[in-house]
Amino acid sequence: MAFEAYDDYEQSEQLRKWLRENGLSIVVGIVLGLLLIFGWQQWRSHRAQHRAEAAARYDALQKAADAQQAEQADALTDQLMKDYANTPYAAFAAGERALRLVDKGQLDQARTALDWAEAHAGNAALKSLFTLRLAKLDLAQDKADAALARLDKLPPGGYLALAQELRGDALVKLGRGADAHAAFAAALAALPAEAPQRGLLQVKLDDTTPAGGSK
Repeated sequence: MAFEAYDDYEQSEQLRKWLRENGLSIVVGIVLGLLLIFGWQQWRSHRAQHRAEAAARYDALQKAADAQQAEQADALTDQLMKDYANTPYAAFAAGERALRLVDKGQLDQARTALDWAEAHAGNAALKSLFTLRLAKLDLAQDKADAALARLDKLPPGGYLALAQELRGDALVKLGRGADAHAAFAAALAALPAEAPQRGLLQVKLDDTTPAGGSK
């Protein structure tokens, strides 16, 4: 028992000594850990609030656009692009601005908006969507080579049917009918049987069937 009591005493003394020597660093470590946890929670809360605000402004933008309130829609788009550029809502807003500009025939301004949307897309799928819209704009401005170069940069698999259809359209403009036919065939194969686009794609496929080939 004496030895056990001595061991207990020795251990407690060692513990007190260790705490005296290291107590400050322990307290500092605990405080820093609590601050990190608190800071992380605050950051997550701020991020969630930021996204919620962006969503609300995007909803207001859509309502303004539906009501043909052009100035209000433009003001909300500017705000999203300036203050909420790190959210997908800003990229969507820029993309929708591009669509409105295309409707007005302002293709260069539409390209500027789409370039911004592509650069600020938050993920690969969204970026690919804006890349495809830019390729379509290239075709509208008779820049078939630029459209093909842009389509070549797309990651494989995403929006396959649309990408192949645009590729076919570009190849038609370049007079490469056989290559266009192959692209339209790939686009048609990628579409579900019930897709409404199949009719138009079939027409494109038939129109580019090589002489002597079967439709």
